[in-house]
Amino acid sequence: MAVLLAVLPAAAVALVLALLYRPLGEYMARVFTSPRDLAVERGFYRLIGVDPASGQSWQAYLRGVLAFSAVGLLFLYLLQRLQAFLPLSLGLPPVSEGLAFSTAASFVTNTNWQSYSPEATVGHLVQFGGLAVQNFVSAAAGLAVAVALVRGLARRRSGTIGNFWVDLTRGTLRILLPISLVAAVVLIAGGVVQNLGGPTEVRTLAGATQTIPGGTAASQEAVKLLGTNGGGYFNANSAHPFENPSPWTNLFEIVLMLAIPFSLPRTFGRMVGDHRQGYAVLAAMAAIFVVSLTALTALELNGAGAAPEAAGAALEGKEQRFGVIASALFGSASTLTSTGAVNSMFDSYTALGGMVPMVNMMLGEVAPGGVGSGLYGMLVLALLAVFVGGLLVGRTPEYLGKKIGPREIKLASLYILVSPTLVLAGTALSFAVPAVRAGVEATSILNPGLHGLSEVLYAFTSASNNNGSAFAGLTADTPWFNTALGIAMLLGRFVPIVFVLALAGALAAQDKAPATGGTLPTHRPQFVGLLIGVTVVVTALTYFPVLALGPLAEGL
Repeated sequence: MAVLLAVLPAAAVALVLALLYRPLGEYMARVFTSPRDLAVERGFYRLIGVDPASGQSWQAYLRGVLAFSAVGLLFLYLLQRLQAFLPLSLGLPPVSEGLAFSTAASFVTNTNWQSYSPEATVGHLVQFGGLAVQNFVSAAAGLAVAVALVRGLARRRSGTIGNFWVDLTRGTLRILLPISLVAAVVLIAGGVVQNLGGPTEVRTLAGATQTIPGGTAASQEAVKLLGTNGGGYFNANSAHPFENPSPWTNLFEIVLMLAIPFSLPRTFGRMVGDHRQGYAVLAAMAAIFVVSLTALTALELNGAGAAPEAAGAALEGKEQRFGVIASALFGSASTLTSTGAVNSMFDSYTALGGMVPMVNMMLGEVAPGGVGSGLYGMLVLALLAVFVGGLLVGRTPEYLGKKIGPREIKLASLYILVSPTLVLAGTALSFAVPAVRAGVEATSILNPGLHGLSEVLYAFTSASNNNGSAFAGLTADTPWFNTALGIAMLLGRFVPIVFVLALAGALAAQDKAPATGGTLPTHRPQFVGLLIGVTVVVTALTYFPVLALGPLAEGL
C-alpha cells in the first residue's frame, strides 16, 4: 500500500506531462520559428527601435541580455528603496540597502532567494509591479538563451543566432503570459487568495488576535512556478494555505514547475529537425529525476531516529495535508528545476534526505532544470559527453553534425566550472573570514557543527545555481550573506550565459558535416547512459569532499 501511495502522485504528474510534451513542445517551437509578429509585438519593437527581422551575433545577443537585466536590477532595487512613497505599500518602510540588493539580484536572475518575510517587508506594488514582472521576464530571458543555443546547433555558416528582443517578447507574451493567466484562474478556484486588501485582524477560538494577510498571491504563484522562479508571496512559501491550499493544488503546482522544462526537448528536436535527439535528452532528464525522487522519498519514509520511527516517517517540517510523499515530490521538482519553491522545510529533513535537494542543484539543475536553463545546461553536458565518448571509443567528436573542437570544449568546461567555484568559494569564505566568523554573522547559523555547514553550503548552492530554496535554519538577512549571496546569484546566472552564447555563436558559424561511420550516434540508449554518467561523475568528483564534511558526515 505504501508503495502504491508513493507511486500514484508521481504517476499522475508523469501522465499529465506526457500529454503536454508534444503539443506544448511543438507550440514553443512554432513561437520561436514563426516569421510573423503579433500587432502588440510590432508596437513594442517600434517603441524600443528594434528591427524584428534582423538577426544578432552572439555578442549583440549577449549585450541585449545583460543590458535588459541591468535595467531590471536597478528598477527593482529603486522600487524597494522607495516603497514608503509609493501606493499600495501597506504602510511598510523602505527595504534596507543590503536586502534590496539581494532581492533585486535574486529576482532578476530567476533565483527568487528571499532573506525576508514577504508579507511583513514588501507591499502589493513591489510584489506585483516588481517581483512578479521579473518572474515573467527573467524566465523569458532564460528561454531565449536556450533557443539561441539550439539555433547555433541547427544553423549552418551563420553569423547570427536570433534576436534577443524578439525571443524575449515572444516568450513572455505567447508562452508565459497566457499559460499563467489560465493557471492563476485554476489556483483561485482552488482557494489561493487574489486581492488588494490589507492585513485583516481576526479573533481566534482561543480568544487571541491573529493577523491574516491578503495579496495578489494566485497571479504571482502561477508564474513563479511556471517560470521556475520560486520564492513565495508569504513567508511559508508553498506550505502556506493561501498559496497551496490542498493536495490537488499541490499536484497542479508541481505540473506547472515541470511543464515547460520537460517539453523543451520536443522544441529542441523540432528545431534541429530530429525528434530522436529530443527524446534522448528527455530520457536523460527523466532518469535522473526518477532516481532523485525515489531516493528522497525512501530516505524520508524510513527516517532514522525515535521520533520518525514512532510517527512512521520523518514528518517534522512537513504539512499534514501533503505528508511525506507529496512533500518529497514537490521538493524534488523544485530543486531539479530552478524553482526553489518549497511546501516543506528541508532543514527538518533527515540528514541524508536533506542532502538530496542539495545534490539536485549541484547536478546543475538539468533534470529537467529551469525554463531554458535546464535545456542549455543539458546540451552543454551533451557536448562534453560526445567528446568523452569520442575519446573512449575512437569516434569523431560531433554533435548534430557540428565538430566539437578545442574552442567548444573550453567553453563547455568553463560553463561547468562556474557553479562549483562559486559554491565552494562562498562556503569557505563564510567560515574563513574572521570578521564574519566572530561577528554578528555567526549568529545567523542556527545549528552549530555539521548541520550548520550544510545550511551555509545549501545557501551558496541554491544561490549559485539560481534556485532560491533554503535550509530554514540560516538567517541570511545580514551584511555578509546579503552581499555574498547576491554576487553569487548574479555571477551564477550571467557568467554561464556568456559561455552558452559564445558556444552558440561558434556552432552556428560551422557548416554541418554529414554523418559517417565514425560519428557517435547521439539518439541511442548508449548515449543517454553516457550523458547521465557524465552529469553525475562531474558533480560527484567536484562536490563529494564538501558533502562528506556536511550532510554525509551528519547522516552516517
